[in-house]
Amino acid sequence: MSDHASEPSSTTGHPSSAAPAAAVGIPAPTTPPSPATPPAPALAPTPSAPADPSPVLAPASRHIPKATLVALDITPPSSGQALLKHSFAHQLALRPGEVEATVQSAGRPVGAELARLLAGYEEGAAEPPEPAPFAGVPVDELVAFGLAVAQLRRDGSGGRDGDGDGDGGRDGDGKRDADAHADRAVVAVQNLVFNTRSSRLSMLNLERLEMAPAGIQRGELIATVPLAPLEETAVTHKEWSVTSREFTSIVTDSLESYSETGVTDNTELSQSTASQQQHSNQFNITGTVSGGIPVINGSASSGFTAQDSSSTSASESRKHASGLTQKASSRAKQEHKVTISTLTVAGTEETTTRTVKNPSQTQAVRIDYFSLLRTWRVRLYRYGLRAAYDIVVPEPSAAIRKDYVELAALRAALGPFVFDLPHDDITDDVRPADQAPGLPPNRKHYRYLGDLYGVQVPDPPEAVKELFPNDNVPAGGGWHFYPMHFRIEDGYAVSAVTAEFHLGMLADNSRIHYGVEGSGFEKDSGDPLHDAVVLSDPPYNAFKGRTGEQNVLIFLHNVGPAWVGLKVTTARTPELFSSWQSQVWNMLHDAAQTRYLAEQQDIANRITALEDRLAGVDTLTLRREENDEIMKCVLRHLLGTEYEFMAPGAVDALRAAGVDTAHGAGFAPGVLHPPDGAWAGLRRHEDLVRFVNQAVEWENVVTFLYSYFWDVPDSWDFVRRIRHPDPTRQAFLRAGGARIVLTIRKGWEDAWVRFCEGGFKDADIPADHPYLTVAQEIAAYDDRYYPGIPPANPGRAAVRIEDTVSTECTAVIGPNPVNPALPVTIPVTSSRGFTVGAPVVIDSTRHRDLQETCTVVAVPDPGRLTVDRLLHRHDGTVTPVPVVQPGEKGELIAEWNEYTPSSGTDIQLNTNLPQMS
Repeated sequence: MSDHASEPSSTTGHPSSAAPAAAVGIPAPTTPPSPATPPAPALAPTPSAPADPSPVLAPASRHIPKATLVALDITPPSSGQALLKHSFAHQLALRPGEVEATVQSAGRPVGAELARLLAGYEEGAAEPPEPAPFAGVPVDELVAFGLAVAQLRRDGSGGRDGDGDGDGGRDGDGKRDADAHADRAVVAVQNLVFNTRSSRLSMLNLERLEMAPAGIQRGELIATVPLAPLEETAVTHKEWSVTSREFTSIVTDSLESYSETGVTDNTELSQSTASQQQHSNQFNITGTVSGGIPVINGSASSGFTAQDSSSTSASESRKHASGLTQKASSRAKQEHKVTISTLTVAGTEETTTRTVKNPSQTQAVRIDYFSLLRTWRVRLYRYGLRAAYDIVVPEPSAAIRKDYVELAALRAALGPFVFDLPHDDITDDVRPADQAPGLPPNRKHYRYLGDLYGVQVPDPPEAVKELFPNDNVPAGGGWHFYPMHFRIEDGYAVSAVTAEFHLGMLADNSRIHYGVEGSGFEKDSGDPLHDAVVLSDPPYNAFKGRTGEQNVLIFLHNVGPAWVGLKVTTARTPELFSSWQSQVWNMLHDAAQTRYLAEQQDIANRITALEDRLAGVDTLTLRREENDEIMKCVLRHLLGTEYEFMAPGAVDALRAAGVDTAHGAGFAPGVLHPPDGAWAGLRRHEDLVRFVNQAVEWENVVTFLYSYFWDVPDSWDFVRRIRHPDPTRQAFLRAGGARIVLTIRKGWEDAWVRFCEGGFKDADIPADHPYLTVAQEIAAYDDRYYPGIPPANPGRAAVRIEDTVSTECTAVIGPNPVNPALPVTIPVTSSRGFTVGAPVVIDSTRHRDLQETCTVVAVPDPGRLTVDRLLHRHDGTVTPVPVVQPGEKGELIAEWNEYTPSSGTDIQLNTNLPQMS
């Protein structure tokens, strides 16, 4: 819990005489009241308590829990304080070999027993020692060891360094690490000195403010209306109320569009084959025979014809088609939000006009208007005393701030889209940094960028393209001019041109002449030739850089069969490559923007969910979380920063059993089946858990939150910007440190001191140990000073008087002379208000050895009281002996009145001026 109150100042003196130094608020305790002692039989009629003369409205009273912290001036002993020394050993963060190196260093003597003890805290040690052995180690010896370790680290001659080369990490970053490690030892020493040089023990008086309405009082003058004789005036009184209501309508239109562009490259190959075979065979035979004898004449004719025809036809057609489609998609989302706010203000006004007239013909009058104030009776009761243990911890909300660290990181990730990829970085180079296992080798950079942003990008235009225009040139005598037409592809320019000539000779000509018009190239020859001439280089240097349609004129003279060809090499222009870079850049930009918008939306959703989770928590849960963090900080302070809240053996057993340790489901029924003996460490751990939760009244712990600038300076800006709708949680999150006053439960003072001074093992510290003696005195003082008061929770159901009743005895009184166990009747100034069966306190706190508690068994008359017994002799002849009967609410410390304004108004005629306020 966190109670905002003023800081207590140090008060010296005995606990019984220490004055309250600060009042702090604490919550109403929840410890059930101890049963009241049954009243003894009344020996005489009991007079009723007098009625309270003030008209107090008891049902409307307010109760505010408070406490007063009293610091004690006690010199801490060098022995004991085992928990603080144990925590110091953890904070040193000893590395392997550092203890031995410190022992061997000249001028730095360390006892063998202490060296053995501290060696158990080195990194990699099996299990750190218990705190109990530190109880007998002097603080000065630990301080000297800590400073020696710090110097050893700065010198670089300590134990094994981080890189294992024994140089202490003195180069570059290693030197900074060594210095930081040395600073950690210095901080540990400073904490030990600070925590052991002043007393941790103090006293906490449990108090309660009671405010009850006790009437109405006239307040200050509001207005005055003077009237002359027979004067008449109008007084207007207005009352109004205004109610405002705001209605907000939010309309969000969302338009999402998706476009996809596809480019398909179709390649089709058609092939057809036809074959036909025909065979024809024809054979004809014709014969004629004629003859005769004179009487008979005859003739015969025969013929044979054979014809064979065969025809075969076959046709085959093949078709092969392939298509390659490249797609580019983009997704855009446009939102339009309209917020309409309507503010409705409804007001009511009531006006009353009064006519006032002065009836006197000779006297002037004055009408005075006064405000009315409510009177409150305020009483401060003190109902308990507790031993307190005072500590200071850094960053009490460190664990809770982690959610705000995540929230800050998410908010920092929100922002406008920035695409800082330069156009020139889009190249077809092969970079070693872009190569990765499992990907094609020699991956070009533009393909790497495409994979990085998740988009398929086109290949760059070819760097070089070649054309080969050529033809056969007609032969013959005379001049021949032959034009060669070709076109340079857009985006390319001629980089080189080579002309190749294959020329023959005519039979009747002995020389040939040839050249290229406009290039400066012209030659003749007397033999057939095969010549190749580079026209784009000096001395000709023609055609270079040309684009578009080209017409090259070849001229020949007296050539025979001839063939002329050109080899035209073109290179892509910078404009073409830049256009490709822009195209790829746009595709990468759109892909990156789409991904970025999706990520931004996801981040916004996560921010909203995290903000709802942080803000949408009820107040009770917030307070419980803060109390848990305070308790954890206390344990880390007492038991060391490396303290494990679960026994190490139990953690190992859980993991060995294969249970879910990340979600805290290891102890679910039927999940755990550990081997025998695995819970031995956990059983020992349970005793410590039980003790810490019982010995401290965690419901009454008082916390003072310190400002953010007590934290690390690097975190100041972040801490200042933390916001939370609950002001208490916001103050807790911004705290750079906290002072925590632990209230020790009544009856646990001795055990708590032994725990803090002797360690876990409850080491046997001397009975006259200063802290132990003070704790016992506080416990005894509580029993004497507040008799019959339930611890930390006044019993409202007990049958007791409402408030404290006190009187005095001016005689010498003491134990019954017949039998000290018998009742004693003592004379008092007045017995009015005392109740039979209720406890009374005899004598004052100045006589701590004589003050005692007894029970009223009878009220014989208004001047005498009968108590059950007396143990000491009290002399009231010199200084009257007080006799106090505490009330249900505790001892009344102070009583006063306070005023608050009300809405009432009072009127008076001709008020006496000295009576005006």
